[in-house]
Amino acid sequence: MTTLQLQARALGDPTRHRIFRFIADAGHPVDVAELTDHFGLNHNAIRQHLAKLVEAGLVVEGKVASNGPGRPRLAYELDPTADSRWGVTGPYETLSLWLAEIVRSGDSPFEVGRRVGRRQAAAAAGETDPVRLLETEMARLGFEPAVKRRGSAVDMTLGACPFATTALADPGTICELHHGMAKGIADCTEGLVVEELVPKDPRQAQCRLHCRIEAAPSGA
Repeated sequence: MTTLQLQARALGDPTRHRIFRFIADAGHPVDVAELTDHFGLNHNAIRQHLAKLVEAGLVVEGKVASNGPGRPRLAYELDPTADSRWGVTGPYETLSLWLAEIVRSGDSPFEVGRRVGRRQAAAAAGETDPVRLLETEMARLGFEPAVKRRGSAVDMTLGACPFATTALADPGTICELHHGMAKGIADCTEGLVVEELVPKDPRQAQCRLHCRIEAAPSGA
């Protein structure tokens, strides 16, 4: 069964489709409690619908900090690769908005990407580990990051390019957008510095972000 068929089957259930639309429109990670309150269903029914949406690649599951003591809770948001045919903004529609911002503002792709990264990080809540925040937000943008830490050095390999077709045509613009996004996310952390992006062939991805963790100033 193709991804399209799997997604169509998942959304064929009216309740599941409403849950998908609620998550897509929320603008923040949604947990099971919020969904049960909104739809009036029990937790098990909500979890079963969520499992189908995750399996179909329509939403992604992650962890967010609890509002009180206790372990982080599971939360769900739109999969960045979800196709726009389901009534949500797809990755290339999102890219078109960023490119329009470059034209409209006259700013460089790096600076526009940096604003995108800051907006992305500002929407995240509760993550205190700066490396984990960068990894999580780059994952939400569709980059499939993998992290290696060696002391204060942090190398992040980007396992996918969400805009590979456009990056092949204009790598300078797209790679600088990506670099700016990472820098903007790091701007919202304490002590994480993105030093450079080492681009690779977007068809194979594996671009590298070289970062470092700076110690807090003495007495801070």
